[in-house]
Amino acid sequence: MLKAFPKTIAALSLGLTALSAAPAAAEIELSFYTGYQTAPHSRVKGNRGASSGGTAFDNLIGWQGKSFEAPPYYGLRGTWWQQNNIGYGLEFSHNKVYAPNAEMPAGFTRLEFTDGLNILTANVAKRWPGLWGGAVTPYVIGGVGIAVPHVDVTEGTNRTFGYQYTGPAARVTAGAKYEINEKWSVFGEYQFTASQNKADLTGGGSMETRIFTNALNVGVGFSF
Repeated sequence: MLKAFPKTIAALSLGLTALSAAPAAAEIELSFYTGYQTAPHSRVKGNRGASSGGTAFDNLIGWQGKSFEAPPYYGLRGTWWQQNNIGYGLEFSHNKVYAPNAEMPAGFTRLEFTDGLNILTANVAKRWPGLWGGAVTPYVIGGVGIAVPHVDVTEGTNRTFGYQYTGPAARVTAGAKYEINEKWSVFGEYQFTASQNKADLTGGGSMETRIFTNALNVGVGFSF
């Protein structure tokens, strides 16, 4: 288990603090969002621990997002915009997926990443301010980083429950923001994430799955 996940969040906070200490000529934008997130089918492969016979499994899972159920789906992003409208930053998103009971490997009664399928990336962004002759600014963002999900799996009497570093991750975002004033804005966007997740299971087993997510986000931004 990765008990140090709170340190990952702390590192994100420190990174955003460092961005805020950038030269005055640059612009720092902090963004918070939520929205509707889904995930298409993917295969879950692995091996049960010795106490469960050590047998292999390979199941196609139709993941459910349940974006608005606790804990909800959300994200945080910090971007340091340059004068050429290229930005650099950090982003954390609390994605989540549930496996339906009928599609889990035999013997499993719970299989989910719901607290959550956490994605942390370093981003590069491009924006086009004032396009369409007004306060609307389209933008695109790409990032690479890591997946640190909260793995929640129950197999027989064995329960896996905790944060693990499970592999690399990436995200792509496209959206537009509307400036309310010089400081505040609202935005809407589409975001895609991909993560490779290989987790250790209590009892000696392991599993792996590649998860894609699609999300329609709405949020608020603050610039200074």
